[in-house]
Amino acid sequence: MTNTAQLALDRLAIGVSALCAVHCVATPILLVLLPSLSALPIADHHFHEMLVWVVLPTSAVAVTLGCKRHKDTKVWLLALTGLAVLMVSAFFGHDFLGEVGEKIATLIGALIVALAHWRNFKLCRKKQCCD
Repeated sequence: MTNTAQLALDRLAIGVSALCAVHCVATPILLVLLPSLSALPIADHHFHEMLVWVVLPTSAVAVTLGCKRHKDTKVWLLALTGLAVLMVSAFFGHDFLGEVGEKIATLIGALIVALAHWRNFKLCRKKQCCD
């Protein structure tokens, strides 16, 4: 896989993490403003789990490819921590943290994953300039 593909995967993972964060923040507001949206599955817990299943492989591939180039362990640690927080909040957060706690944990996890990808993206671009 080329460097261009890795950079595109980083961008995609950042976008999906941002989508997850926007979903957590905007869904309650939109449901209050537009009650008819409650008929859609966007407020469903399964939507959150589905987003995690998109973020996991995308993040894993992008971070792995990037870390092979720049060998920065901080990217690995950030990505693994963020993904772990997202997985725990998606699958167990509602039961153990409640609805608000799950949303906060999800936002924190999404932010950590996005930071990992941002660092990965920047280091790969810097490495490309140096090569």
